[in-house]
Amino acid sequence: MKIIGRYVLKEHVGPFVFASTALTSFMLLQYVAKKFGELVGKGLETHVIVEFMALSVPFTVEMTLPMAVLVSVLYSFSRLAAENEITAMKASGVGMRSLMTPVILGGLGMSLLMLGFNDQIVPRANHRLAVLTLDIFRTKPTFSLREQVINAVKEGQLYLRAGHLDEGSSRMTEVVIYDLSDPLRRRTIYADSGNLRLARGTDLDMTLYHGVMEEVPNNKPGELTRLFYHSTVKRVRGVFSSFQESKAGTISKGDREMSICEMHRELARGDWMVRQADYDLATLQYERLHHKGKKPILPKPGAGFGLSKLYCGLLSLAKVKEAHAQVPEYVAHADSAHRDDIAYQSQLQEANSRRAEALRERNRYDVEIQKKFSLAASCMIFVLVGAPIALRFPRGGVGLVIGVSFAVFGIYYVGLIGGETLADKGFLPPWVAMWAANISLLIVGLALASRMGREASTTRGGDFAELMATARSRVFGWMRLVGIPVERRRA
Repeated sequence: MKIIGRYVLKEHVGPFVFASTALTSFMLLQYVAKKFGELVGKGLETHVIVEFMALSVPFTVEMTLPMAVLVSVLYSFSRLAAENEITAMKASGVGMRSLMTPVILGGLGMSLLMLGFNDQIVPRANHRLAVLTLDIFRTKPTFSLREQVINAVKEGQLYLRAGHLDEGSSRMTEVVIYDLSDPLRRRTIYADSGNLRLARGTDLDMTLYHGVMEEVPNNKPGELTRLFYHSTVKRVRGVFSSFQESKAGTISKGDREMSICEMHRELARGDWMVRQADYDLATLQYERLHHKGKKPILPKPGAGFGLSKLYCGLLSLAKVKEAHAQVPEYVAHADSAHRDDIAYQSQLQEANSRRAEALRERNRYDVEIQKKFSLAASCMIFVLVGAPIALRFPRGGVGLVIGVSFAVFGIYYVGLIGGETLADKGFLPPWVAMWAANISLLIVGLALASRMGREASTTRGGDFAELMATARSRVFGWMRLVGIPVERRRA
């Protein structure tokens, strides 16, 4: 059995490596293509661009790794069934559930590996990428112009208008320059043509041909000085600024740049703020009723809840605890003095606003925590979904892999992204929003796995066309069940 288990797992290695590499490369190129315009023309060094691309890999892998698991499971089991290796194992007394055990254990190991990757590597890479992106954004772009528009070369000092621009050669025609750098006089420069060139890294040289310079003193607007020239060079200093790297720790982290335990502490703080607002609202209501109701009990701050609490507790057993900022003590914001209607409504509105803001803050961190766990768990769930489908349709081939992968990916990621939006807006609890797609696919996977072993013993049937026909008949059956008329195909 150990030999068969290693053999089945080995069959998954090649498809998994190929799928993960192809999917990651595709999504990475798509992301870099969107950001390419922000990178080029800024005078960045090669190592900065390489670092930007390298830091873009982890969050891409976070999304593509579960995809690669599903593709590898579909392809491997489909090939094993199509080549009658599954039939041979059945004839040798190897049950399908025994055959699935090493694959499920492999999926579990992949889920644990992905959980550590999502918790430790992805947040660090995201934070470094955010800092690097901000540093690149602060770098002034390479001088770019638009035709027939007055462009600011240096804001408040120098403006340029060109009738035509050749981006390939940086050549301009019909050039007008408005020079306001001298507070004593205004200068306007006209040229038939000109060229742009970067000088000494940060300066811009403008070579102008066949034109005239006009100067008007500010204190003597009636005077005009003209100077005709054949060619001249005007240098504008400090148009470009070189790339400067921010120091570590100078930029705060966002929710996607924190580890699970860091977000867990923020979650506990947000929970404290929500309960503080609830206490203030109860106190206002109690005093509004002239002490006729039950006096609210001052709640105590907690340390968070759920998977993150258990996960961080396990991690704390393996390493020294970090120093954390203490959660503030509860303060009763409502005083005991009598409030009139205007003051009561104002304080009630303020307490409701604080509660809504605190709830949004808590949900934001809770959503990210649940997402890290749900993405990791999807690896094992995709194993349960992919293997039975591949065995049921052994002749599906690449069509089966592509079709089922797109269908499952679409359902899963639409559910994940849609659930995240609903949870951020407070329409769904974070754990429901982030685990709904996983739970749905888990139910489907368990139902399919329970029917394993009943597949056809030959590969003459079970191709992709049969899969589509089966799906179509099921959909039509559900439509008839709810009363939607469906025309039957004639033979």
